[in-house]
Amino acid sequence: MSVVDFEPVNRQSTAEMIADRLREAIMRGSLAPGSQLGEADLAARFAVSRGPVREAMQRLVSEGLLRSIRHRGIFVIELSLDDVVDIYRARTALEGGALELILDGRRPIAYEALGPSVEEMIACAERGDAVGVSEADQAFHEALVESAASPRLVRAARTLLIETRMCLGALQTTYPDLREQSREHIGLRDAIGAGDPARARALLVEHMDDAVQRLRHQIGS
Repeated sequence: MSVVDFEPVNRQSTAEMIADRLREAIMRGSLAPGSQLGEADLAARFAVSRGPVREAMQRLVSEGLLRSIRHRGIFVIELSLDDVVDIYRARTALEGGALELILDGRRPIAYEALGPSVEEMIACAERGDAVGVSEADQAFHEALVESAASPRLVRAARTLLIETRMCLGALQTTYPDLREQSREHIGLRDAIGAGDPARARALLVEHMDDAVQRLRHQIGS
């Protein structure tokens, strides 16, 4: 397993707190795809017993971020190009469902919720901060799903968004011009807030389809 400096957690911390740390490490690439996770090693790093670590790892196995191979151990998943396509198809369906709930009386709430991530994306794009733009992009889509007020959609979206960041990996962004990335999200936010519902739906689908094409090009090059 690659060496990652985890801060120790309080002994009263739950397995969910450890799972959150592991999700973050997977998303950031600190735990690289294919890395093996050792229960005893993680317990020492978190300064907890092995029980909470074991439970946290099993949660991530059930979420699909880790995979358990019999007689070998537990590993961070590796994503193929087919996985990338599937992730974005699933996101299109999930975020499309969230959008329908938003269009049914929650448009002002969503417009307001999407504001901070758009503003951050614009600021990061202006200073050429690709990592910041990528993080603001993720925050935008998290806020979109959360605006639908469906806890189950939020839970389902969490894993997909982490997998999305894994797809990007060291690329951080697939946009040659970061300002284009921010403009896409500005347009989508405006359409969600007060535009034609059909346009909002179309922009979301186009945004996802475009992302797949960009990733195909980057991964295949």
